[in-house]
Amino acid sequence: MEEVFTIIAIYLSTTLKIIFGPVMGYAAGLPPLVTIIITVAGMMTTVVVFTFLGEQLRKKIARRFFKKKKKFTPRNRRFVKIWRKYGELGVSFLTPILLSPPGGSILVMALGGSRRKTIAYMFLWGVFWVTLITYTFYYSGDTVRDLLGARV
Repeated sequence: MEEVFTIIAIYLSTTLKIIFGPVMGYAAGLPPLVTIIITVAGMMTTVVVFTFLGEQLRKKIARRFFKKKKKFTPRNRRFVKIWRKYGELGVSFLTPILLSPPGGSILVMALGGSRRKTIAYMFLWGVFWVTLITYTFYYSGDTVRDLLGARV
């Protein structure tokens, strides 16, 4: 039963940032493949939700919590520059490691990406990055164990 709670905790944490999956899976002693599956599932849950509901959520949250902001900030210009240069594929590539799954999904939808491509690209690059990060954690030897303070 304890393992079920661990899996649920990893799943929920990876809806926000994928790095939590490999770290928590390694610390919990889960096999790498299980960690990858849980992490990708958590990430893709967020991507699908924010891809389909992102615009409505963004409008509601913006109206409720934020005052009217300038549209042409340096940060927004940077996002548009990345979008024009790399498109959906590039933003999806960067989302798992630099942005969060909700942030990347909302960004792609706000800049006019298609839902089908967004979900497919996020899945592709999510699996790539999660696999790379997970196997780095699991097979990097004593360095990770020392950082986590775990004796495995």
